[in-house]
Amino acid sequence: MSQEAQNTALIRRWFDEVWNKGRIETVDELASADVIARGQLEDGHDIKGAAHFKAFAKAIRAAFPDIVVTIEDTVAQGDRVVARWTATMTHQGDFLGLAPTQKKVTVSGTSIQRIVDGKIVEGWDNWDQLGLMVQLGALGKVSFLAA
Repeated sequence: MSQEAQNTALIRRWFDEVWNKGRIETVDELASADVIARGQLEDGHDIKGAAHFKAFAKAIRAAFPDIVVTIEDTVAQGDRVVARWTATMTHQGDFLGLAPTQKKVTVSGTSIQRIVDGKIVEGWDNWDQLGLMVQLGALGKVSFLAA
């Protein structure tokens, strides 16, 4: 199996185990201890380290315990894998100060991971955070189209 195929398999396993199955301990196996994740926190700061990422993942799963991430496409080149994904989930716990709404939501995103020696060392995520907040009713009705 090529290195790119191995890296793609690692990313598919990451999304399945960490997000879909809630196996937070998998972070220690698949990510470096000093992994950096960019694009996740609302304040623009990076997630630094596996321990910080595990806390982040636990918080997301507490708010959306039924999260299911479906990988739509992957592209691998060198030490990077790009995954285009869709997540469906129900808001069942506190999220960014928003009490549970019990609303089922769908968001899409793209993640790029850099892998070195079989471990994720860096990631960049771009996902529809605005769409999530609109679906949860946190921003009221938002429309960019003229009536």
